[in-house]
Amino acid sequence: MTPELIVSILLGIGLSASAGFRVFIPLLVTSVAAKMGWIPLEHGFQWMSSYASIACFASATVAEIAAYYFPLIDNFLDTVTTPMAIGAGALLATSVLPVDNDLLKWVFGILIGGGSAGIIQTGTALLRLASTKTTAGLGNPVVSTAEHAAALGTSICSVFVPVIAGLVILIFLVFLARKILSIRSS
Repeated sequence: MTPELIVSILLGIGLSASAGFRVFIPLLVTSVAAKMGWIPLEHGFQWMSSYASIACFASATVAEIAAYYFPLIDNFLDTVTTPMAIGAGALLATSVLPVDNDLLKWVFGILIGGGSAGIIQTGTALLRLASTKTTAGLGNPVVSTAEHAAALGTSICSVFVPVIAGLVILIFLVFLARKILSIRSS
């Protein structure tokens, strides 16, 4: 494995895990970063750096952030956004992986990118459910704000320090997966 490939894999993991916190923030960050020339997008994914994509992702980001501050809607959104987060994670991981084999690229994107986003999304959904149960939903805006910050922070860190961000996220994913499995087996 080349250093470029390792950095791209960790960038993909970082961005896709960010999609588990919020679907559209990492898509927006990736679009802006690609437009600014900070990260390369692979062949077939250059559309993500267009002004139209940036405008669409920005609009969707604002709507998603606002919607998470409404009680009950936030819990409903967790259900709706889970498949969207997995799809966004797969797209983000695939878009930065410099591999010529499309099958290998998409298998990586779906398994690693979608899996990373799915694990994070499941963890945040369980956290919001616990917050709703213990605080009657009053603590959910705090959880939402933390998730917004985590999505933005991990996305930006993934763009500028992908190796560190990717490794930290990998450790966090292992921890979170173990925690989710222990909760489900209880």
